[in-house]
Amino acid sequence: MSRPIVEVIALTADDAIAAQAGGADRLELVTDMAADGLTPSRETFAAVRAAVSVPLRVMLRADAGFTAGEPRDTDRLCSAAQALRAEGAHEFVLGFLDTGGGPDLAAVRQLADAIGGCRWTFHRAIDHAADRAVLRHALDGLAGLDTYLTAGSPLGVDDGLPVLTTEAARAGEPGYRQRILVGGGLRLDHLPALRAAGIDAFHVGSAVRPGGWTAPVDAAAVRTWREALDEPVPVTGRAAPAPAAAVPRARR
Repeated sequence: MSRPIVEVIALTADDAIAAQAGGADRLELVTDMAADGLTPSRETFAAVRAAVSVPLRVMLRADAGFTAGEPRDTDRLCSAAQALRAEGAHEFVLGFLDTGGGPDLAAVRQLADAIGGCRWTFHRAIDHAADRAVLRHALDGLAGLDTYLTAGSPLGVDDGLPVLTTEAARAGEPGYRQRILVGGGLRLDHLPALRAAGIDAFHVGSAVRPGGWTAPVDAAAVRTWREALDEPVPVTGRAAPAPAAAVPRARR
């Protein structure tokens, strides 16, 4: 398995600098976490891009919730995406549901076209979908889609862990070719089970802000995650067992 990814939510250049110093591999750039993360300004993107060298995925979302709104709202979001592209953005985060909880294919396709084939993450709207499998199959093959940010449940990783491990076991199947990026109530004690399932990408926000969302990212907290993920995953092979007295108890 490749080195696990740590993606950190950043709101400012200072956040980005601290996240990179702590060992983050990638940033999700947003504004307004009171609304669970909206599209940052072109100026904020430019300041963050100038401050760090790690990849940035920029949120494309105009309002709280998981619907795209009226067609004119999607048009405005496409214009924002194109402005960010002109500023140098080339990775994004987006995702919308229709009123029935299915994927809003019209809005998603319009934005995917606006970003011109750039790589993008479908965010935690998947956790609020009426049917995750239907959503995955409907979006499969869209240009640039390479990741799902998910907790496996709208309630967070504690509740969604069985879903995450089940989906990880289907990696490579139609609808399951995209990388799973786990986020949403993620804790360090979730990592052993997730990594044993083959999941190698992790998304943190409040977990690296000991002072809450009004405080900056803490580089030391990011480093804790980086070091935890740099620990090797225990290998469970099928070699002949050692004598009974020498066999250690499995860690759970």
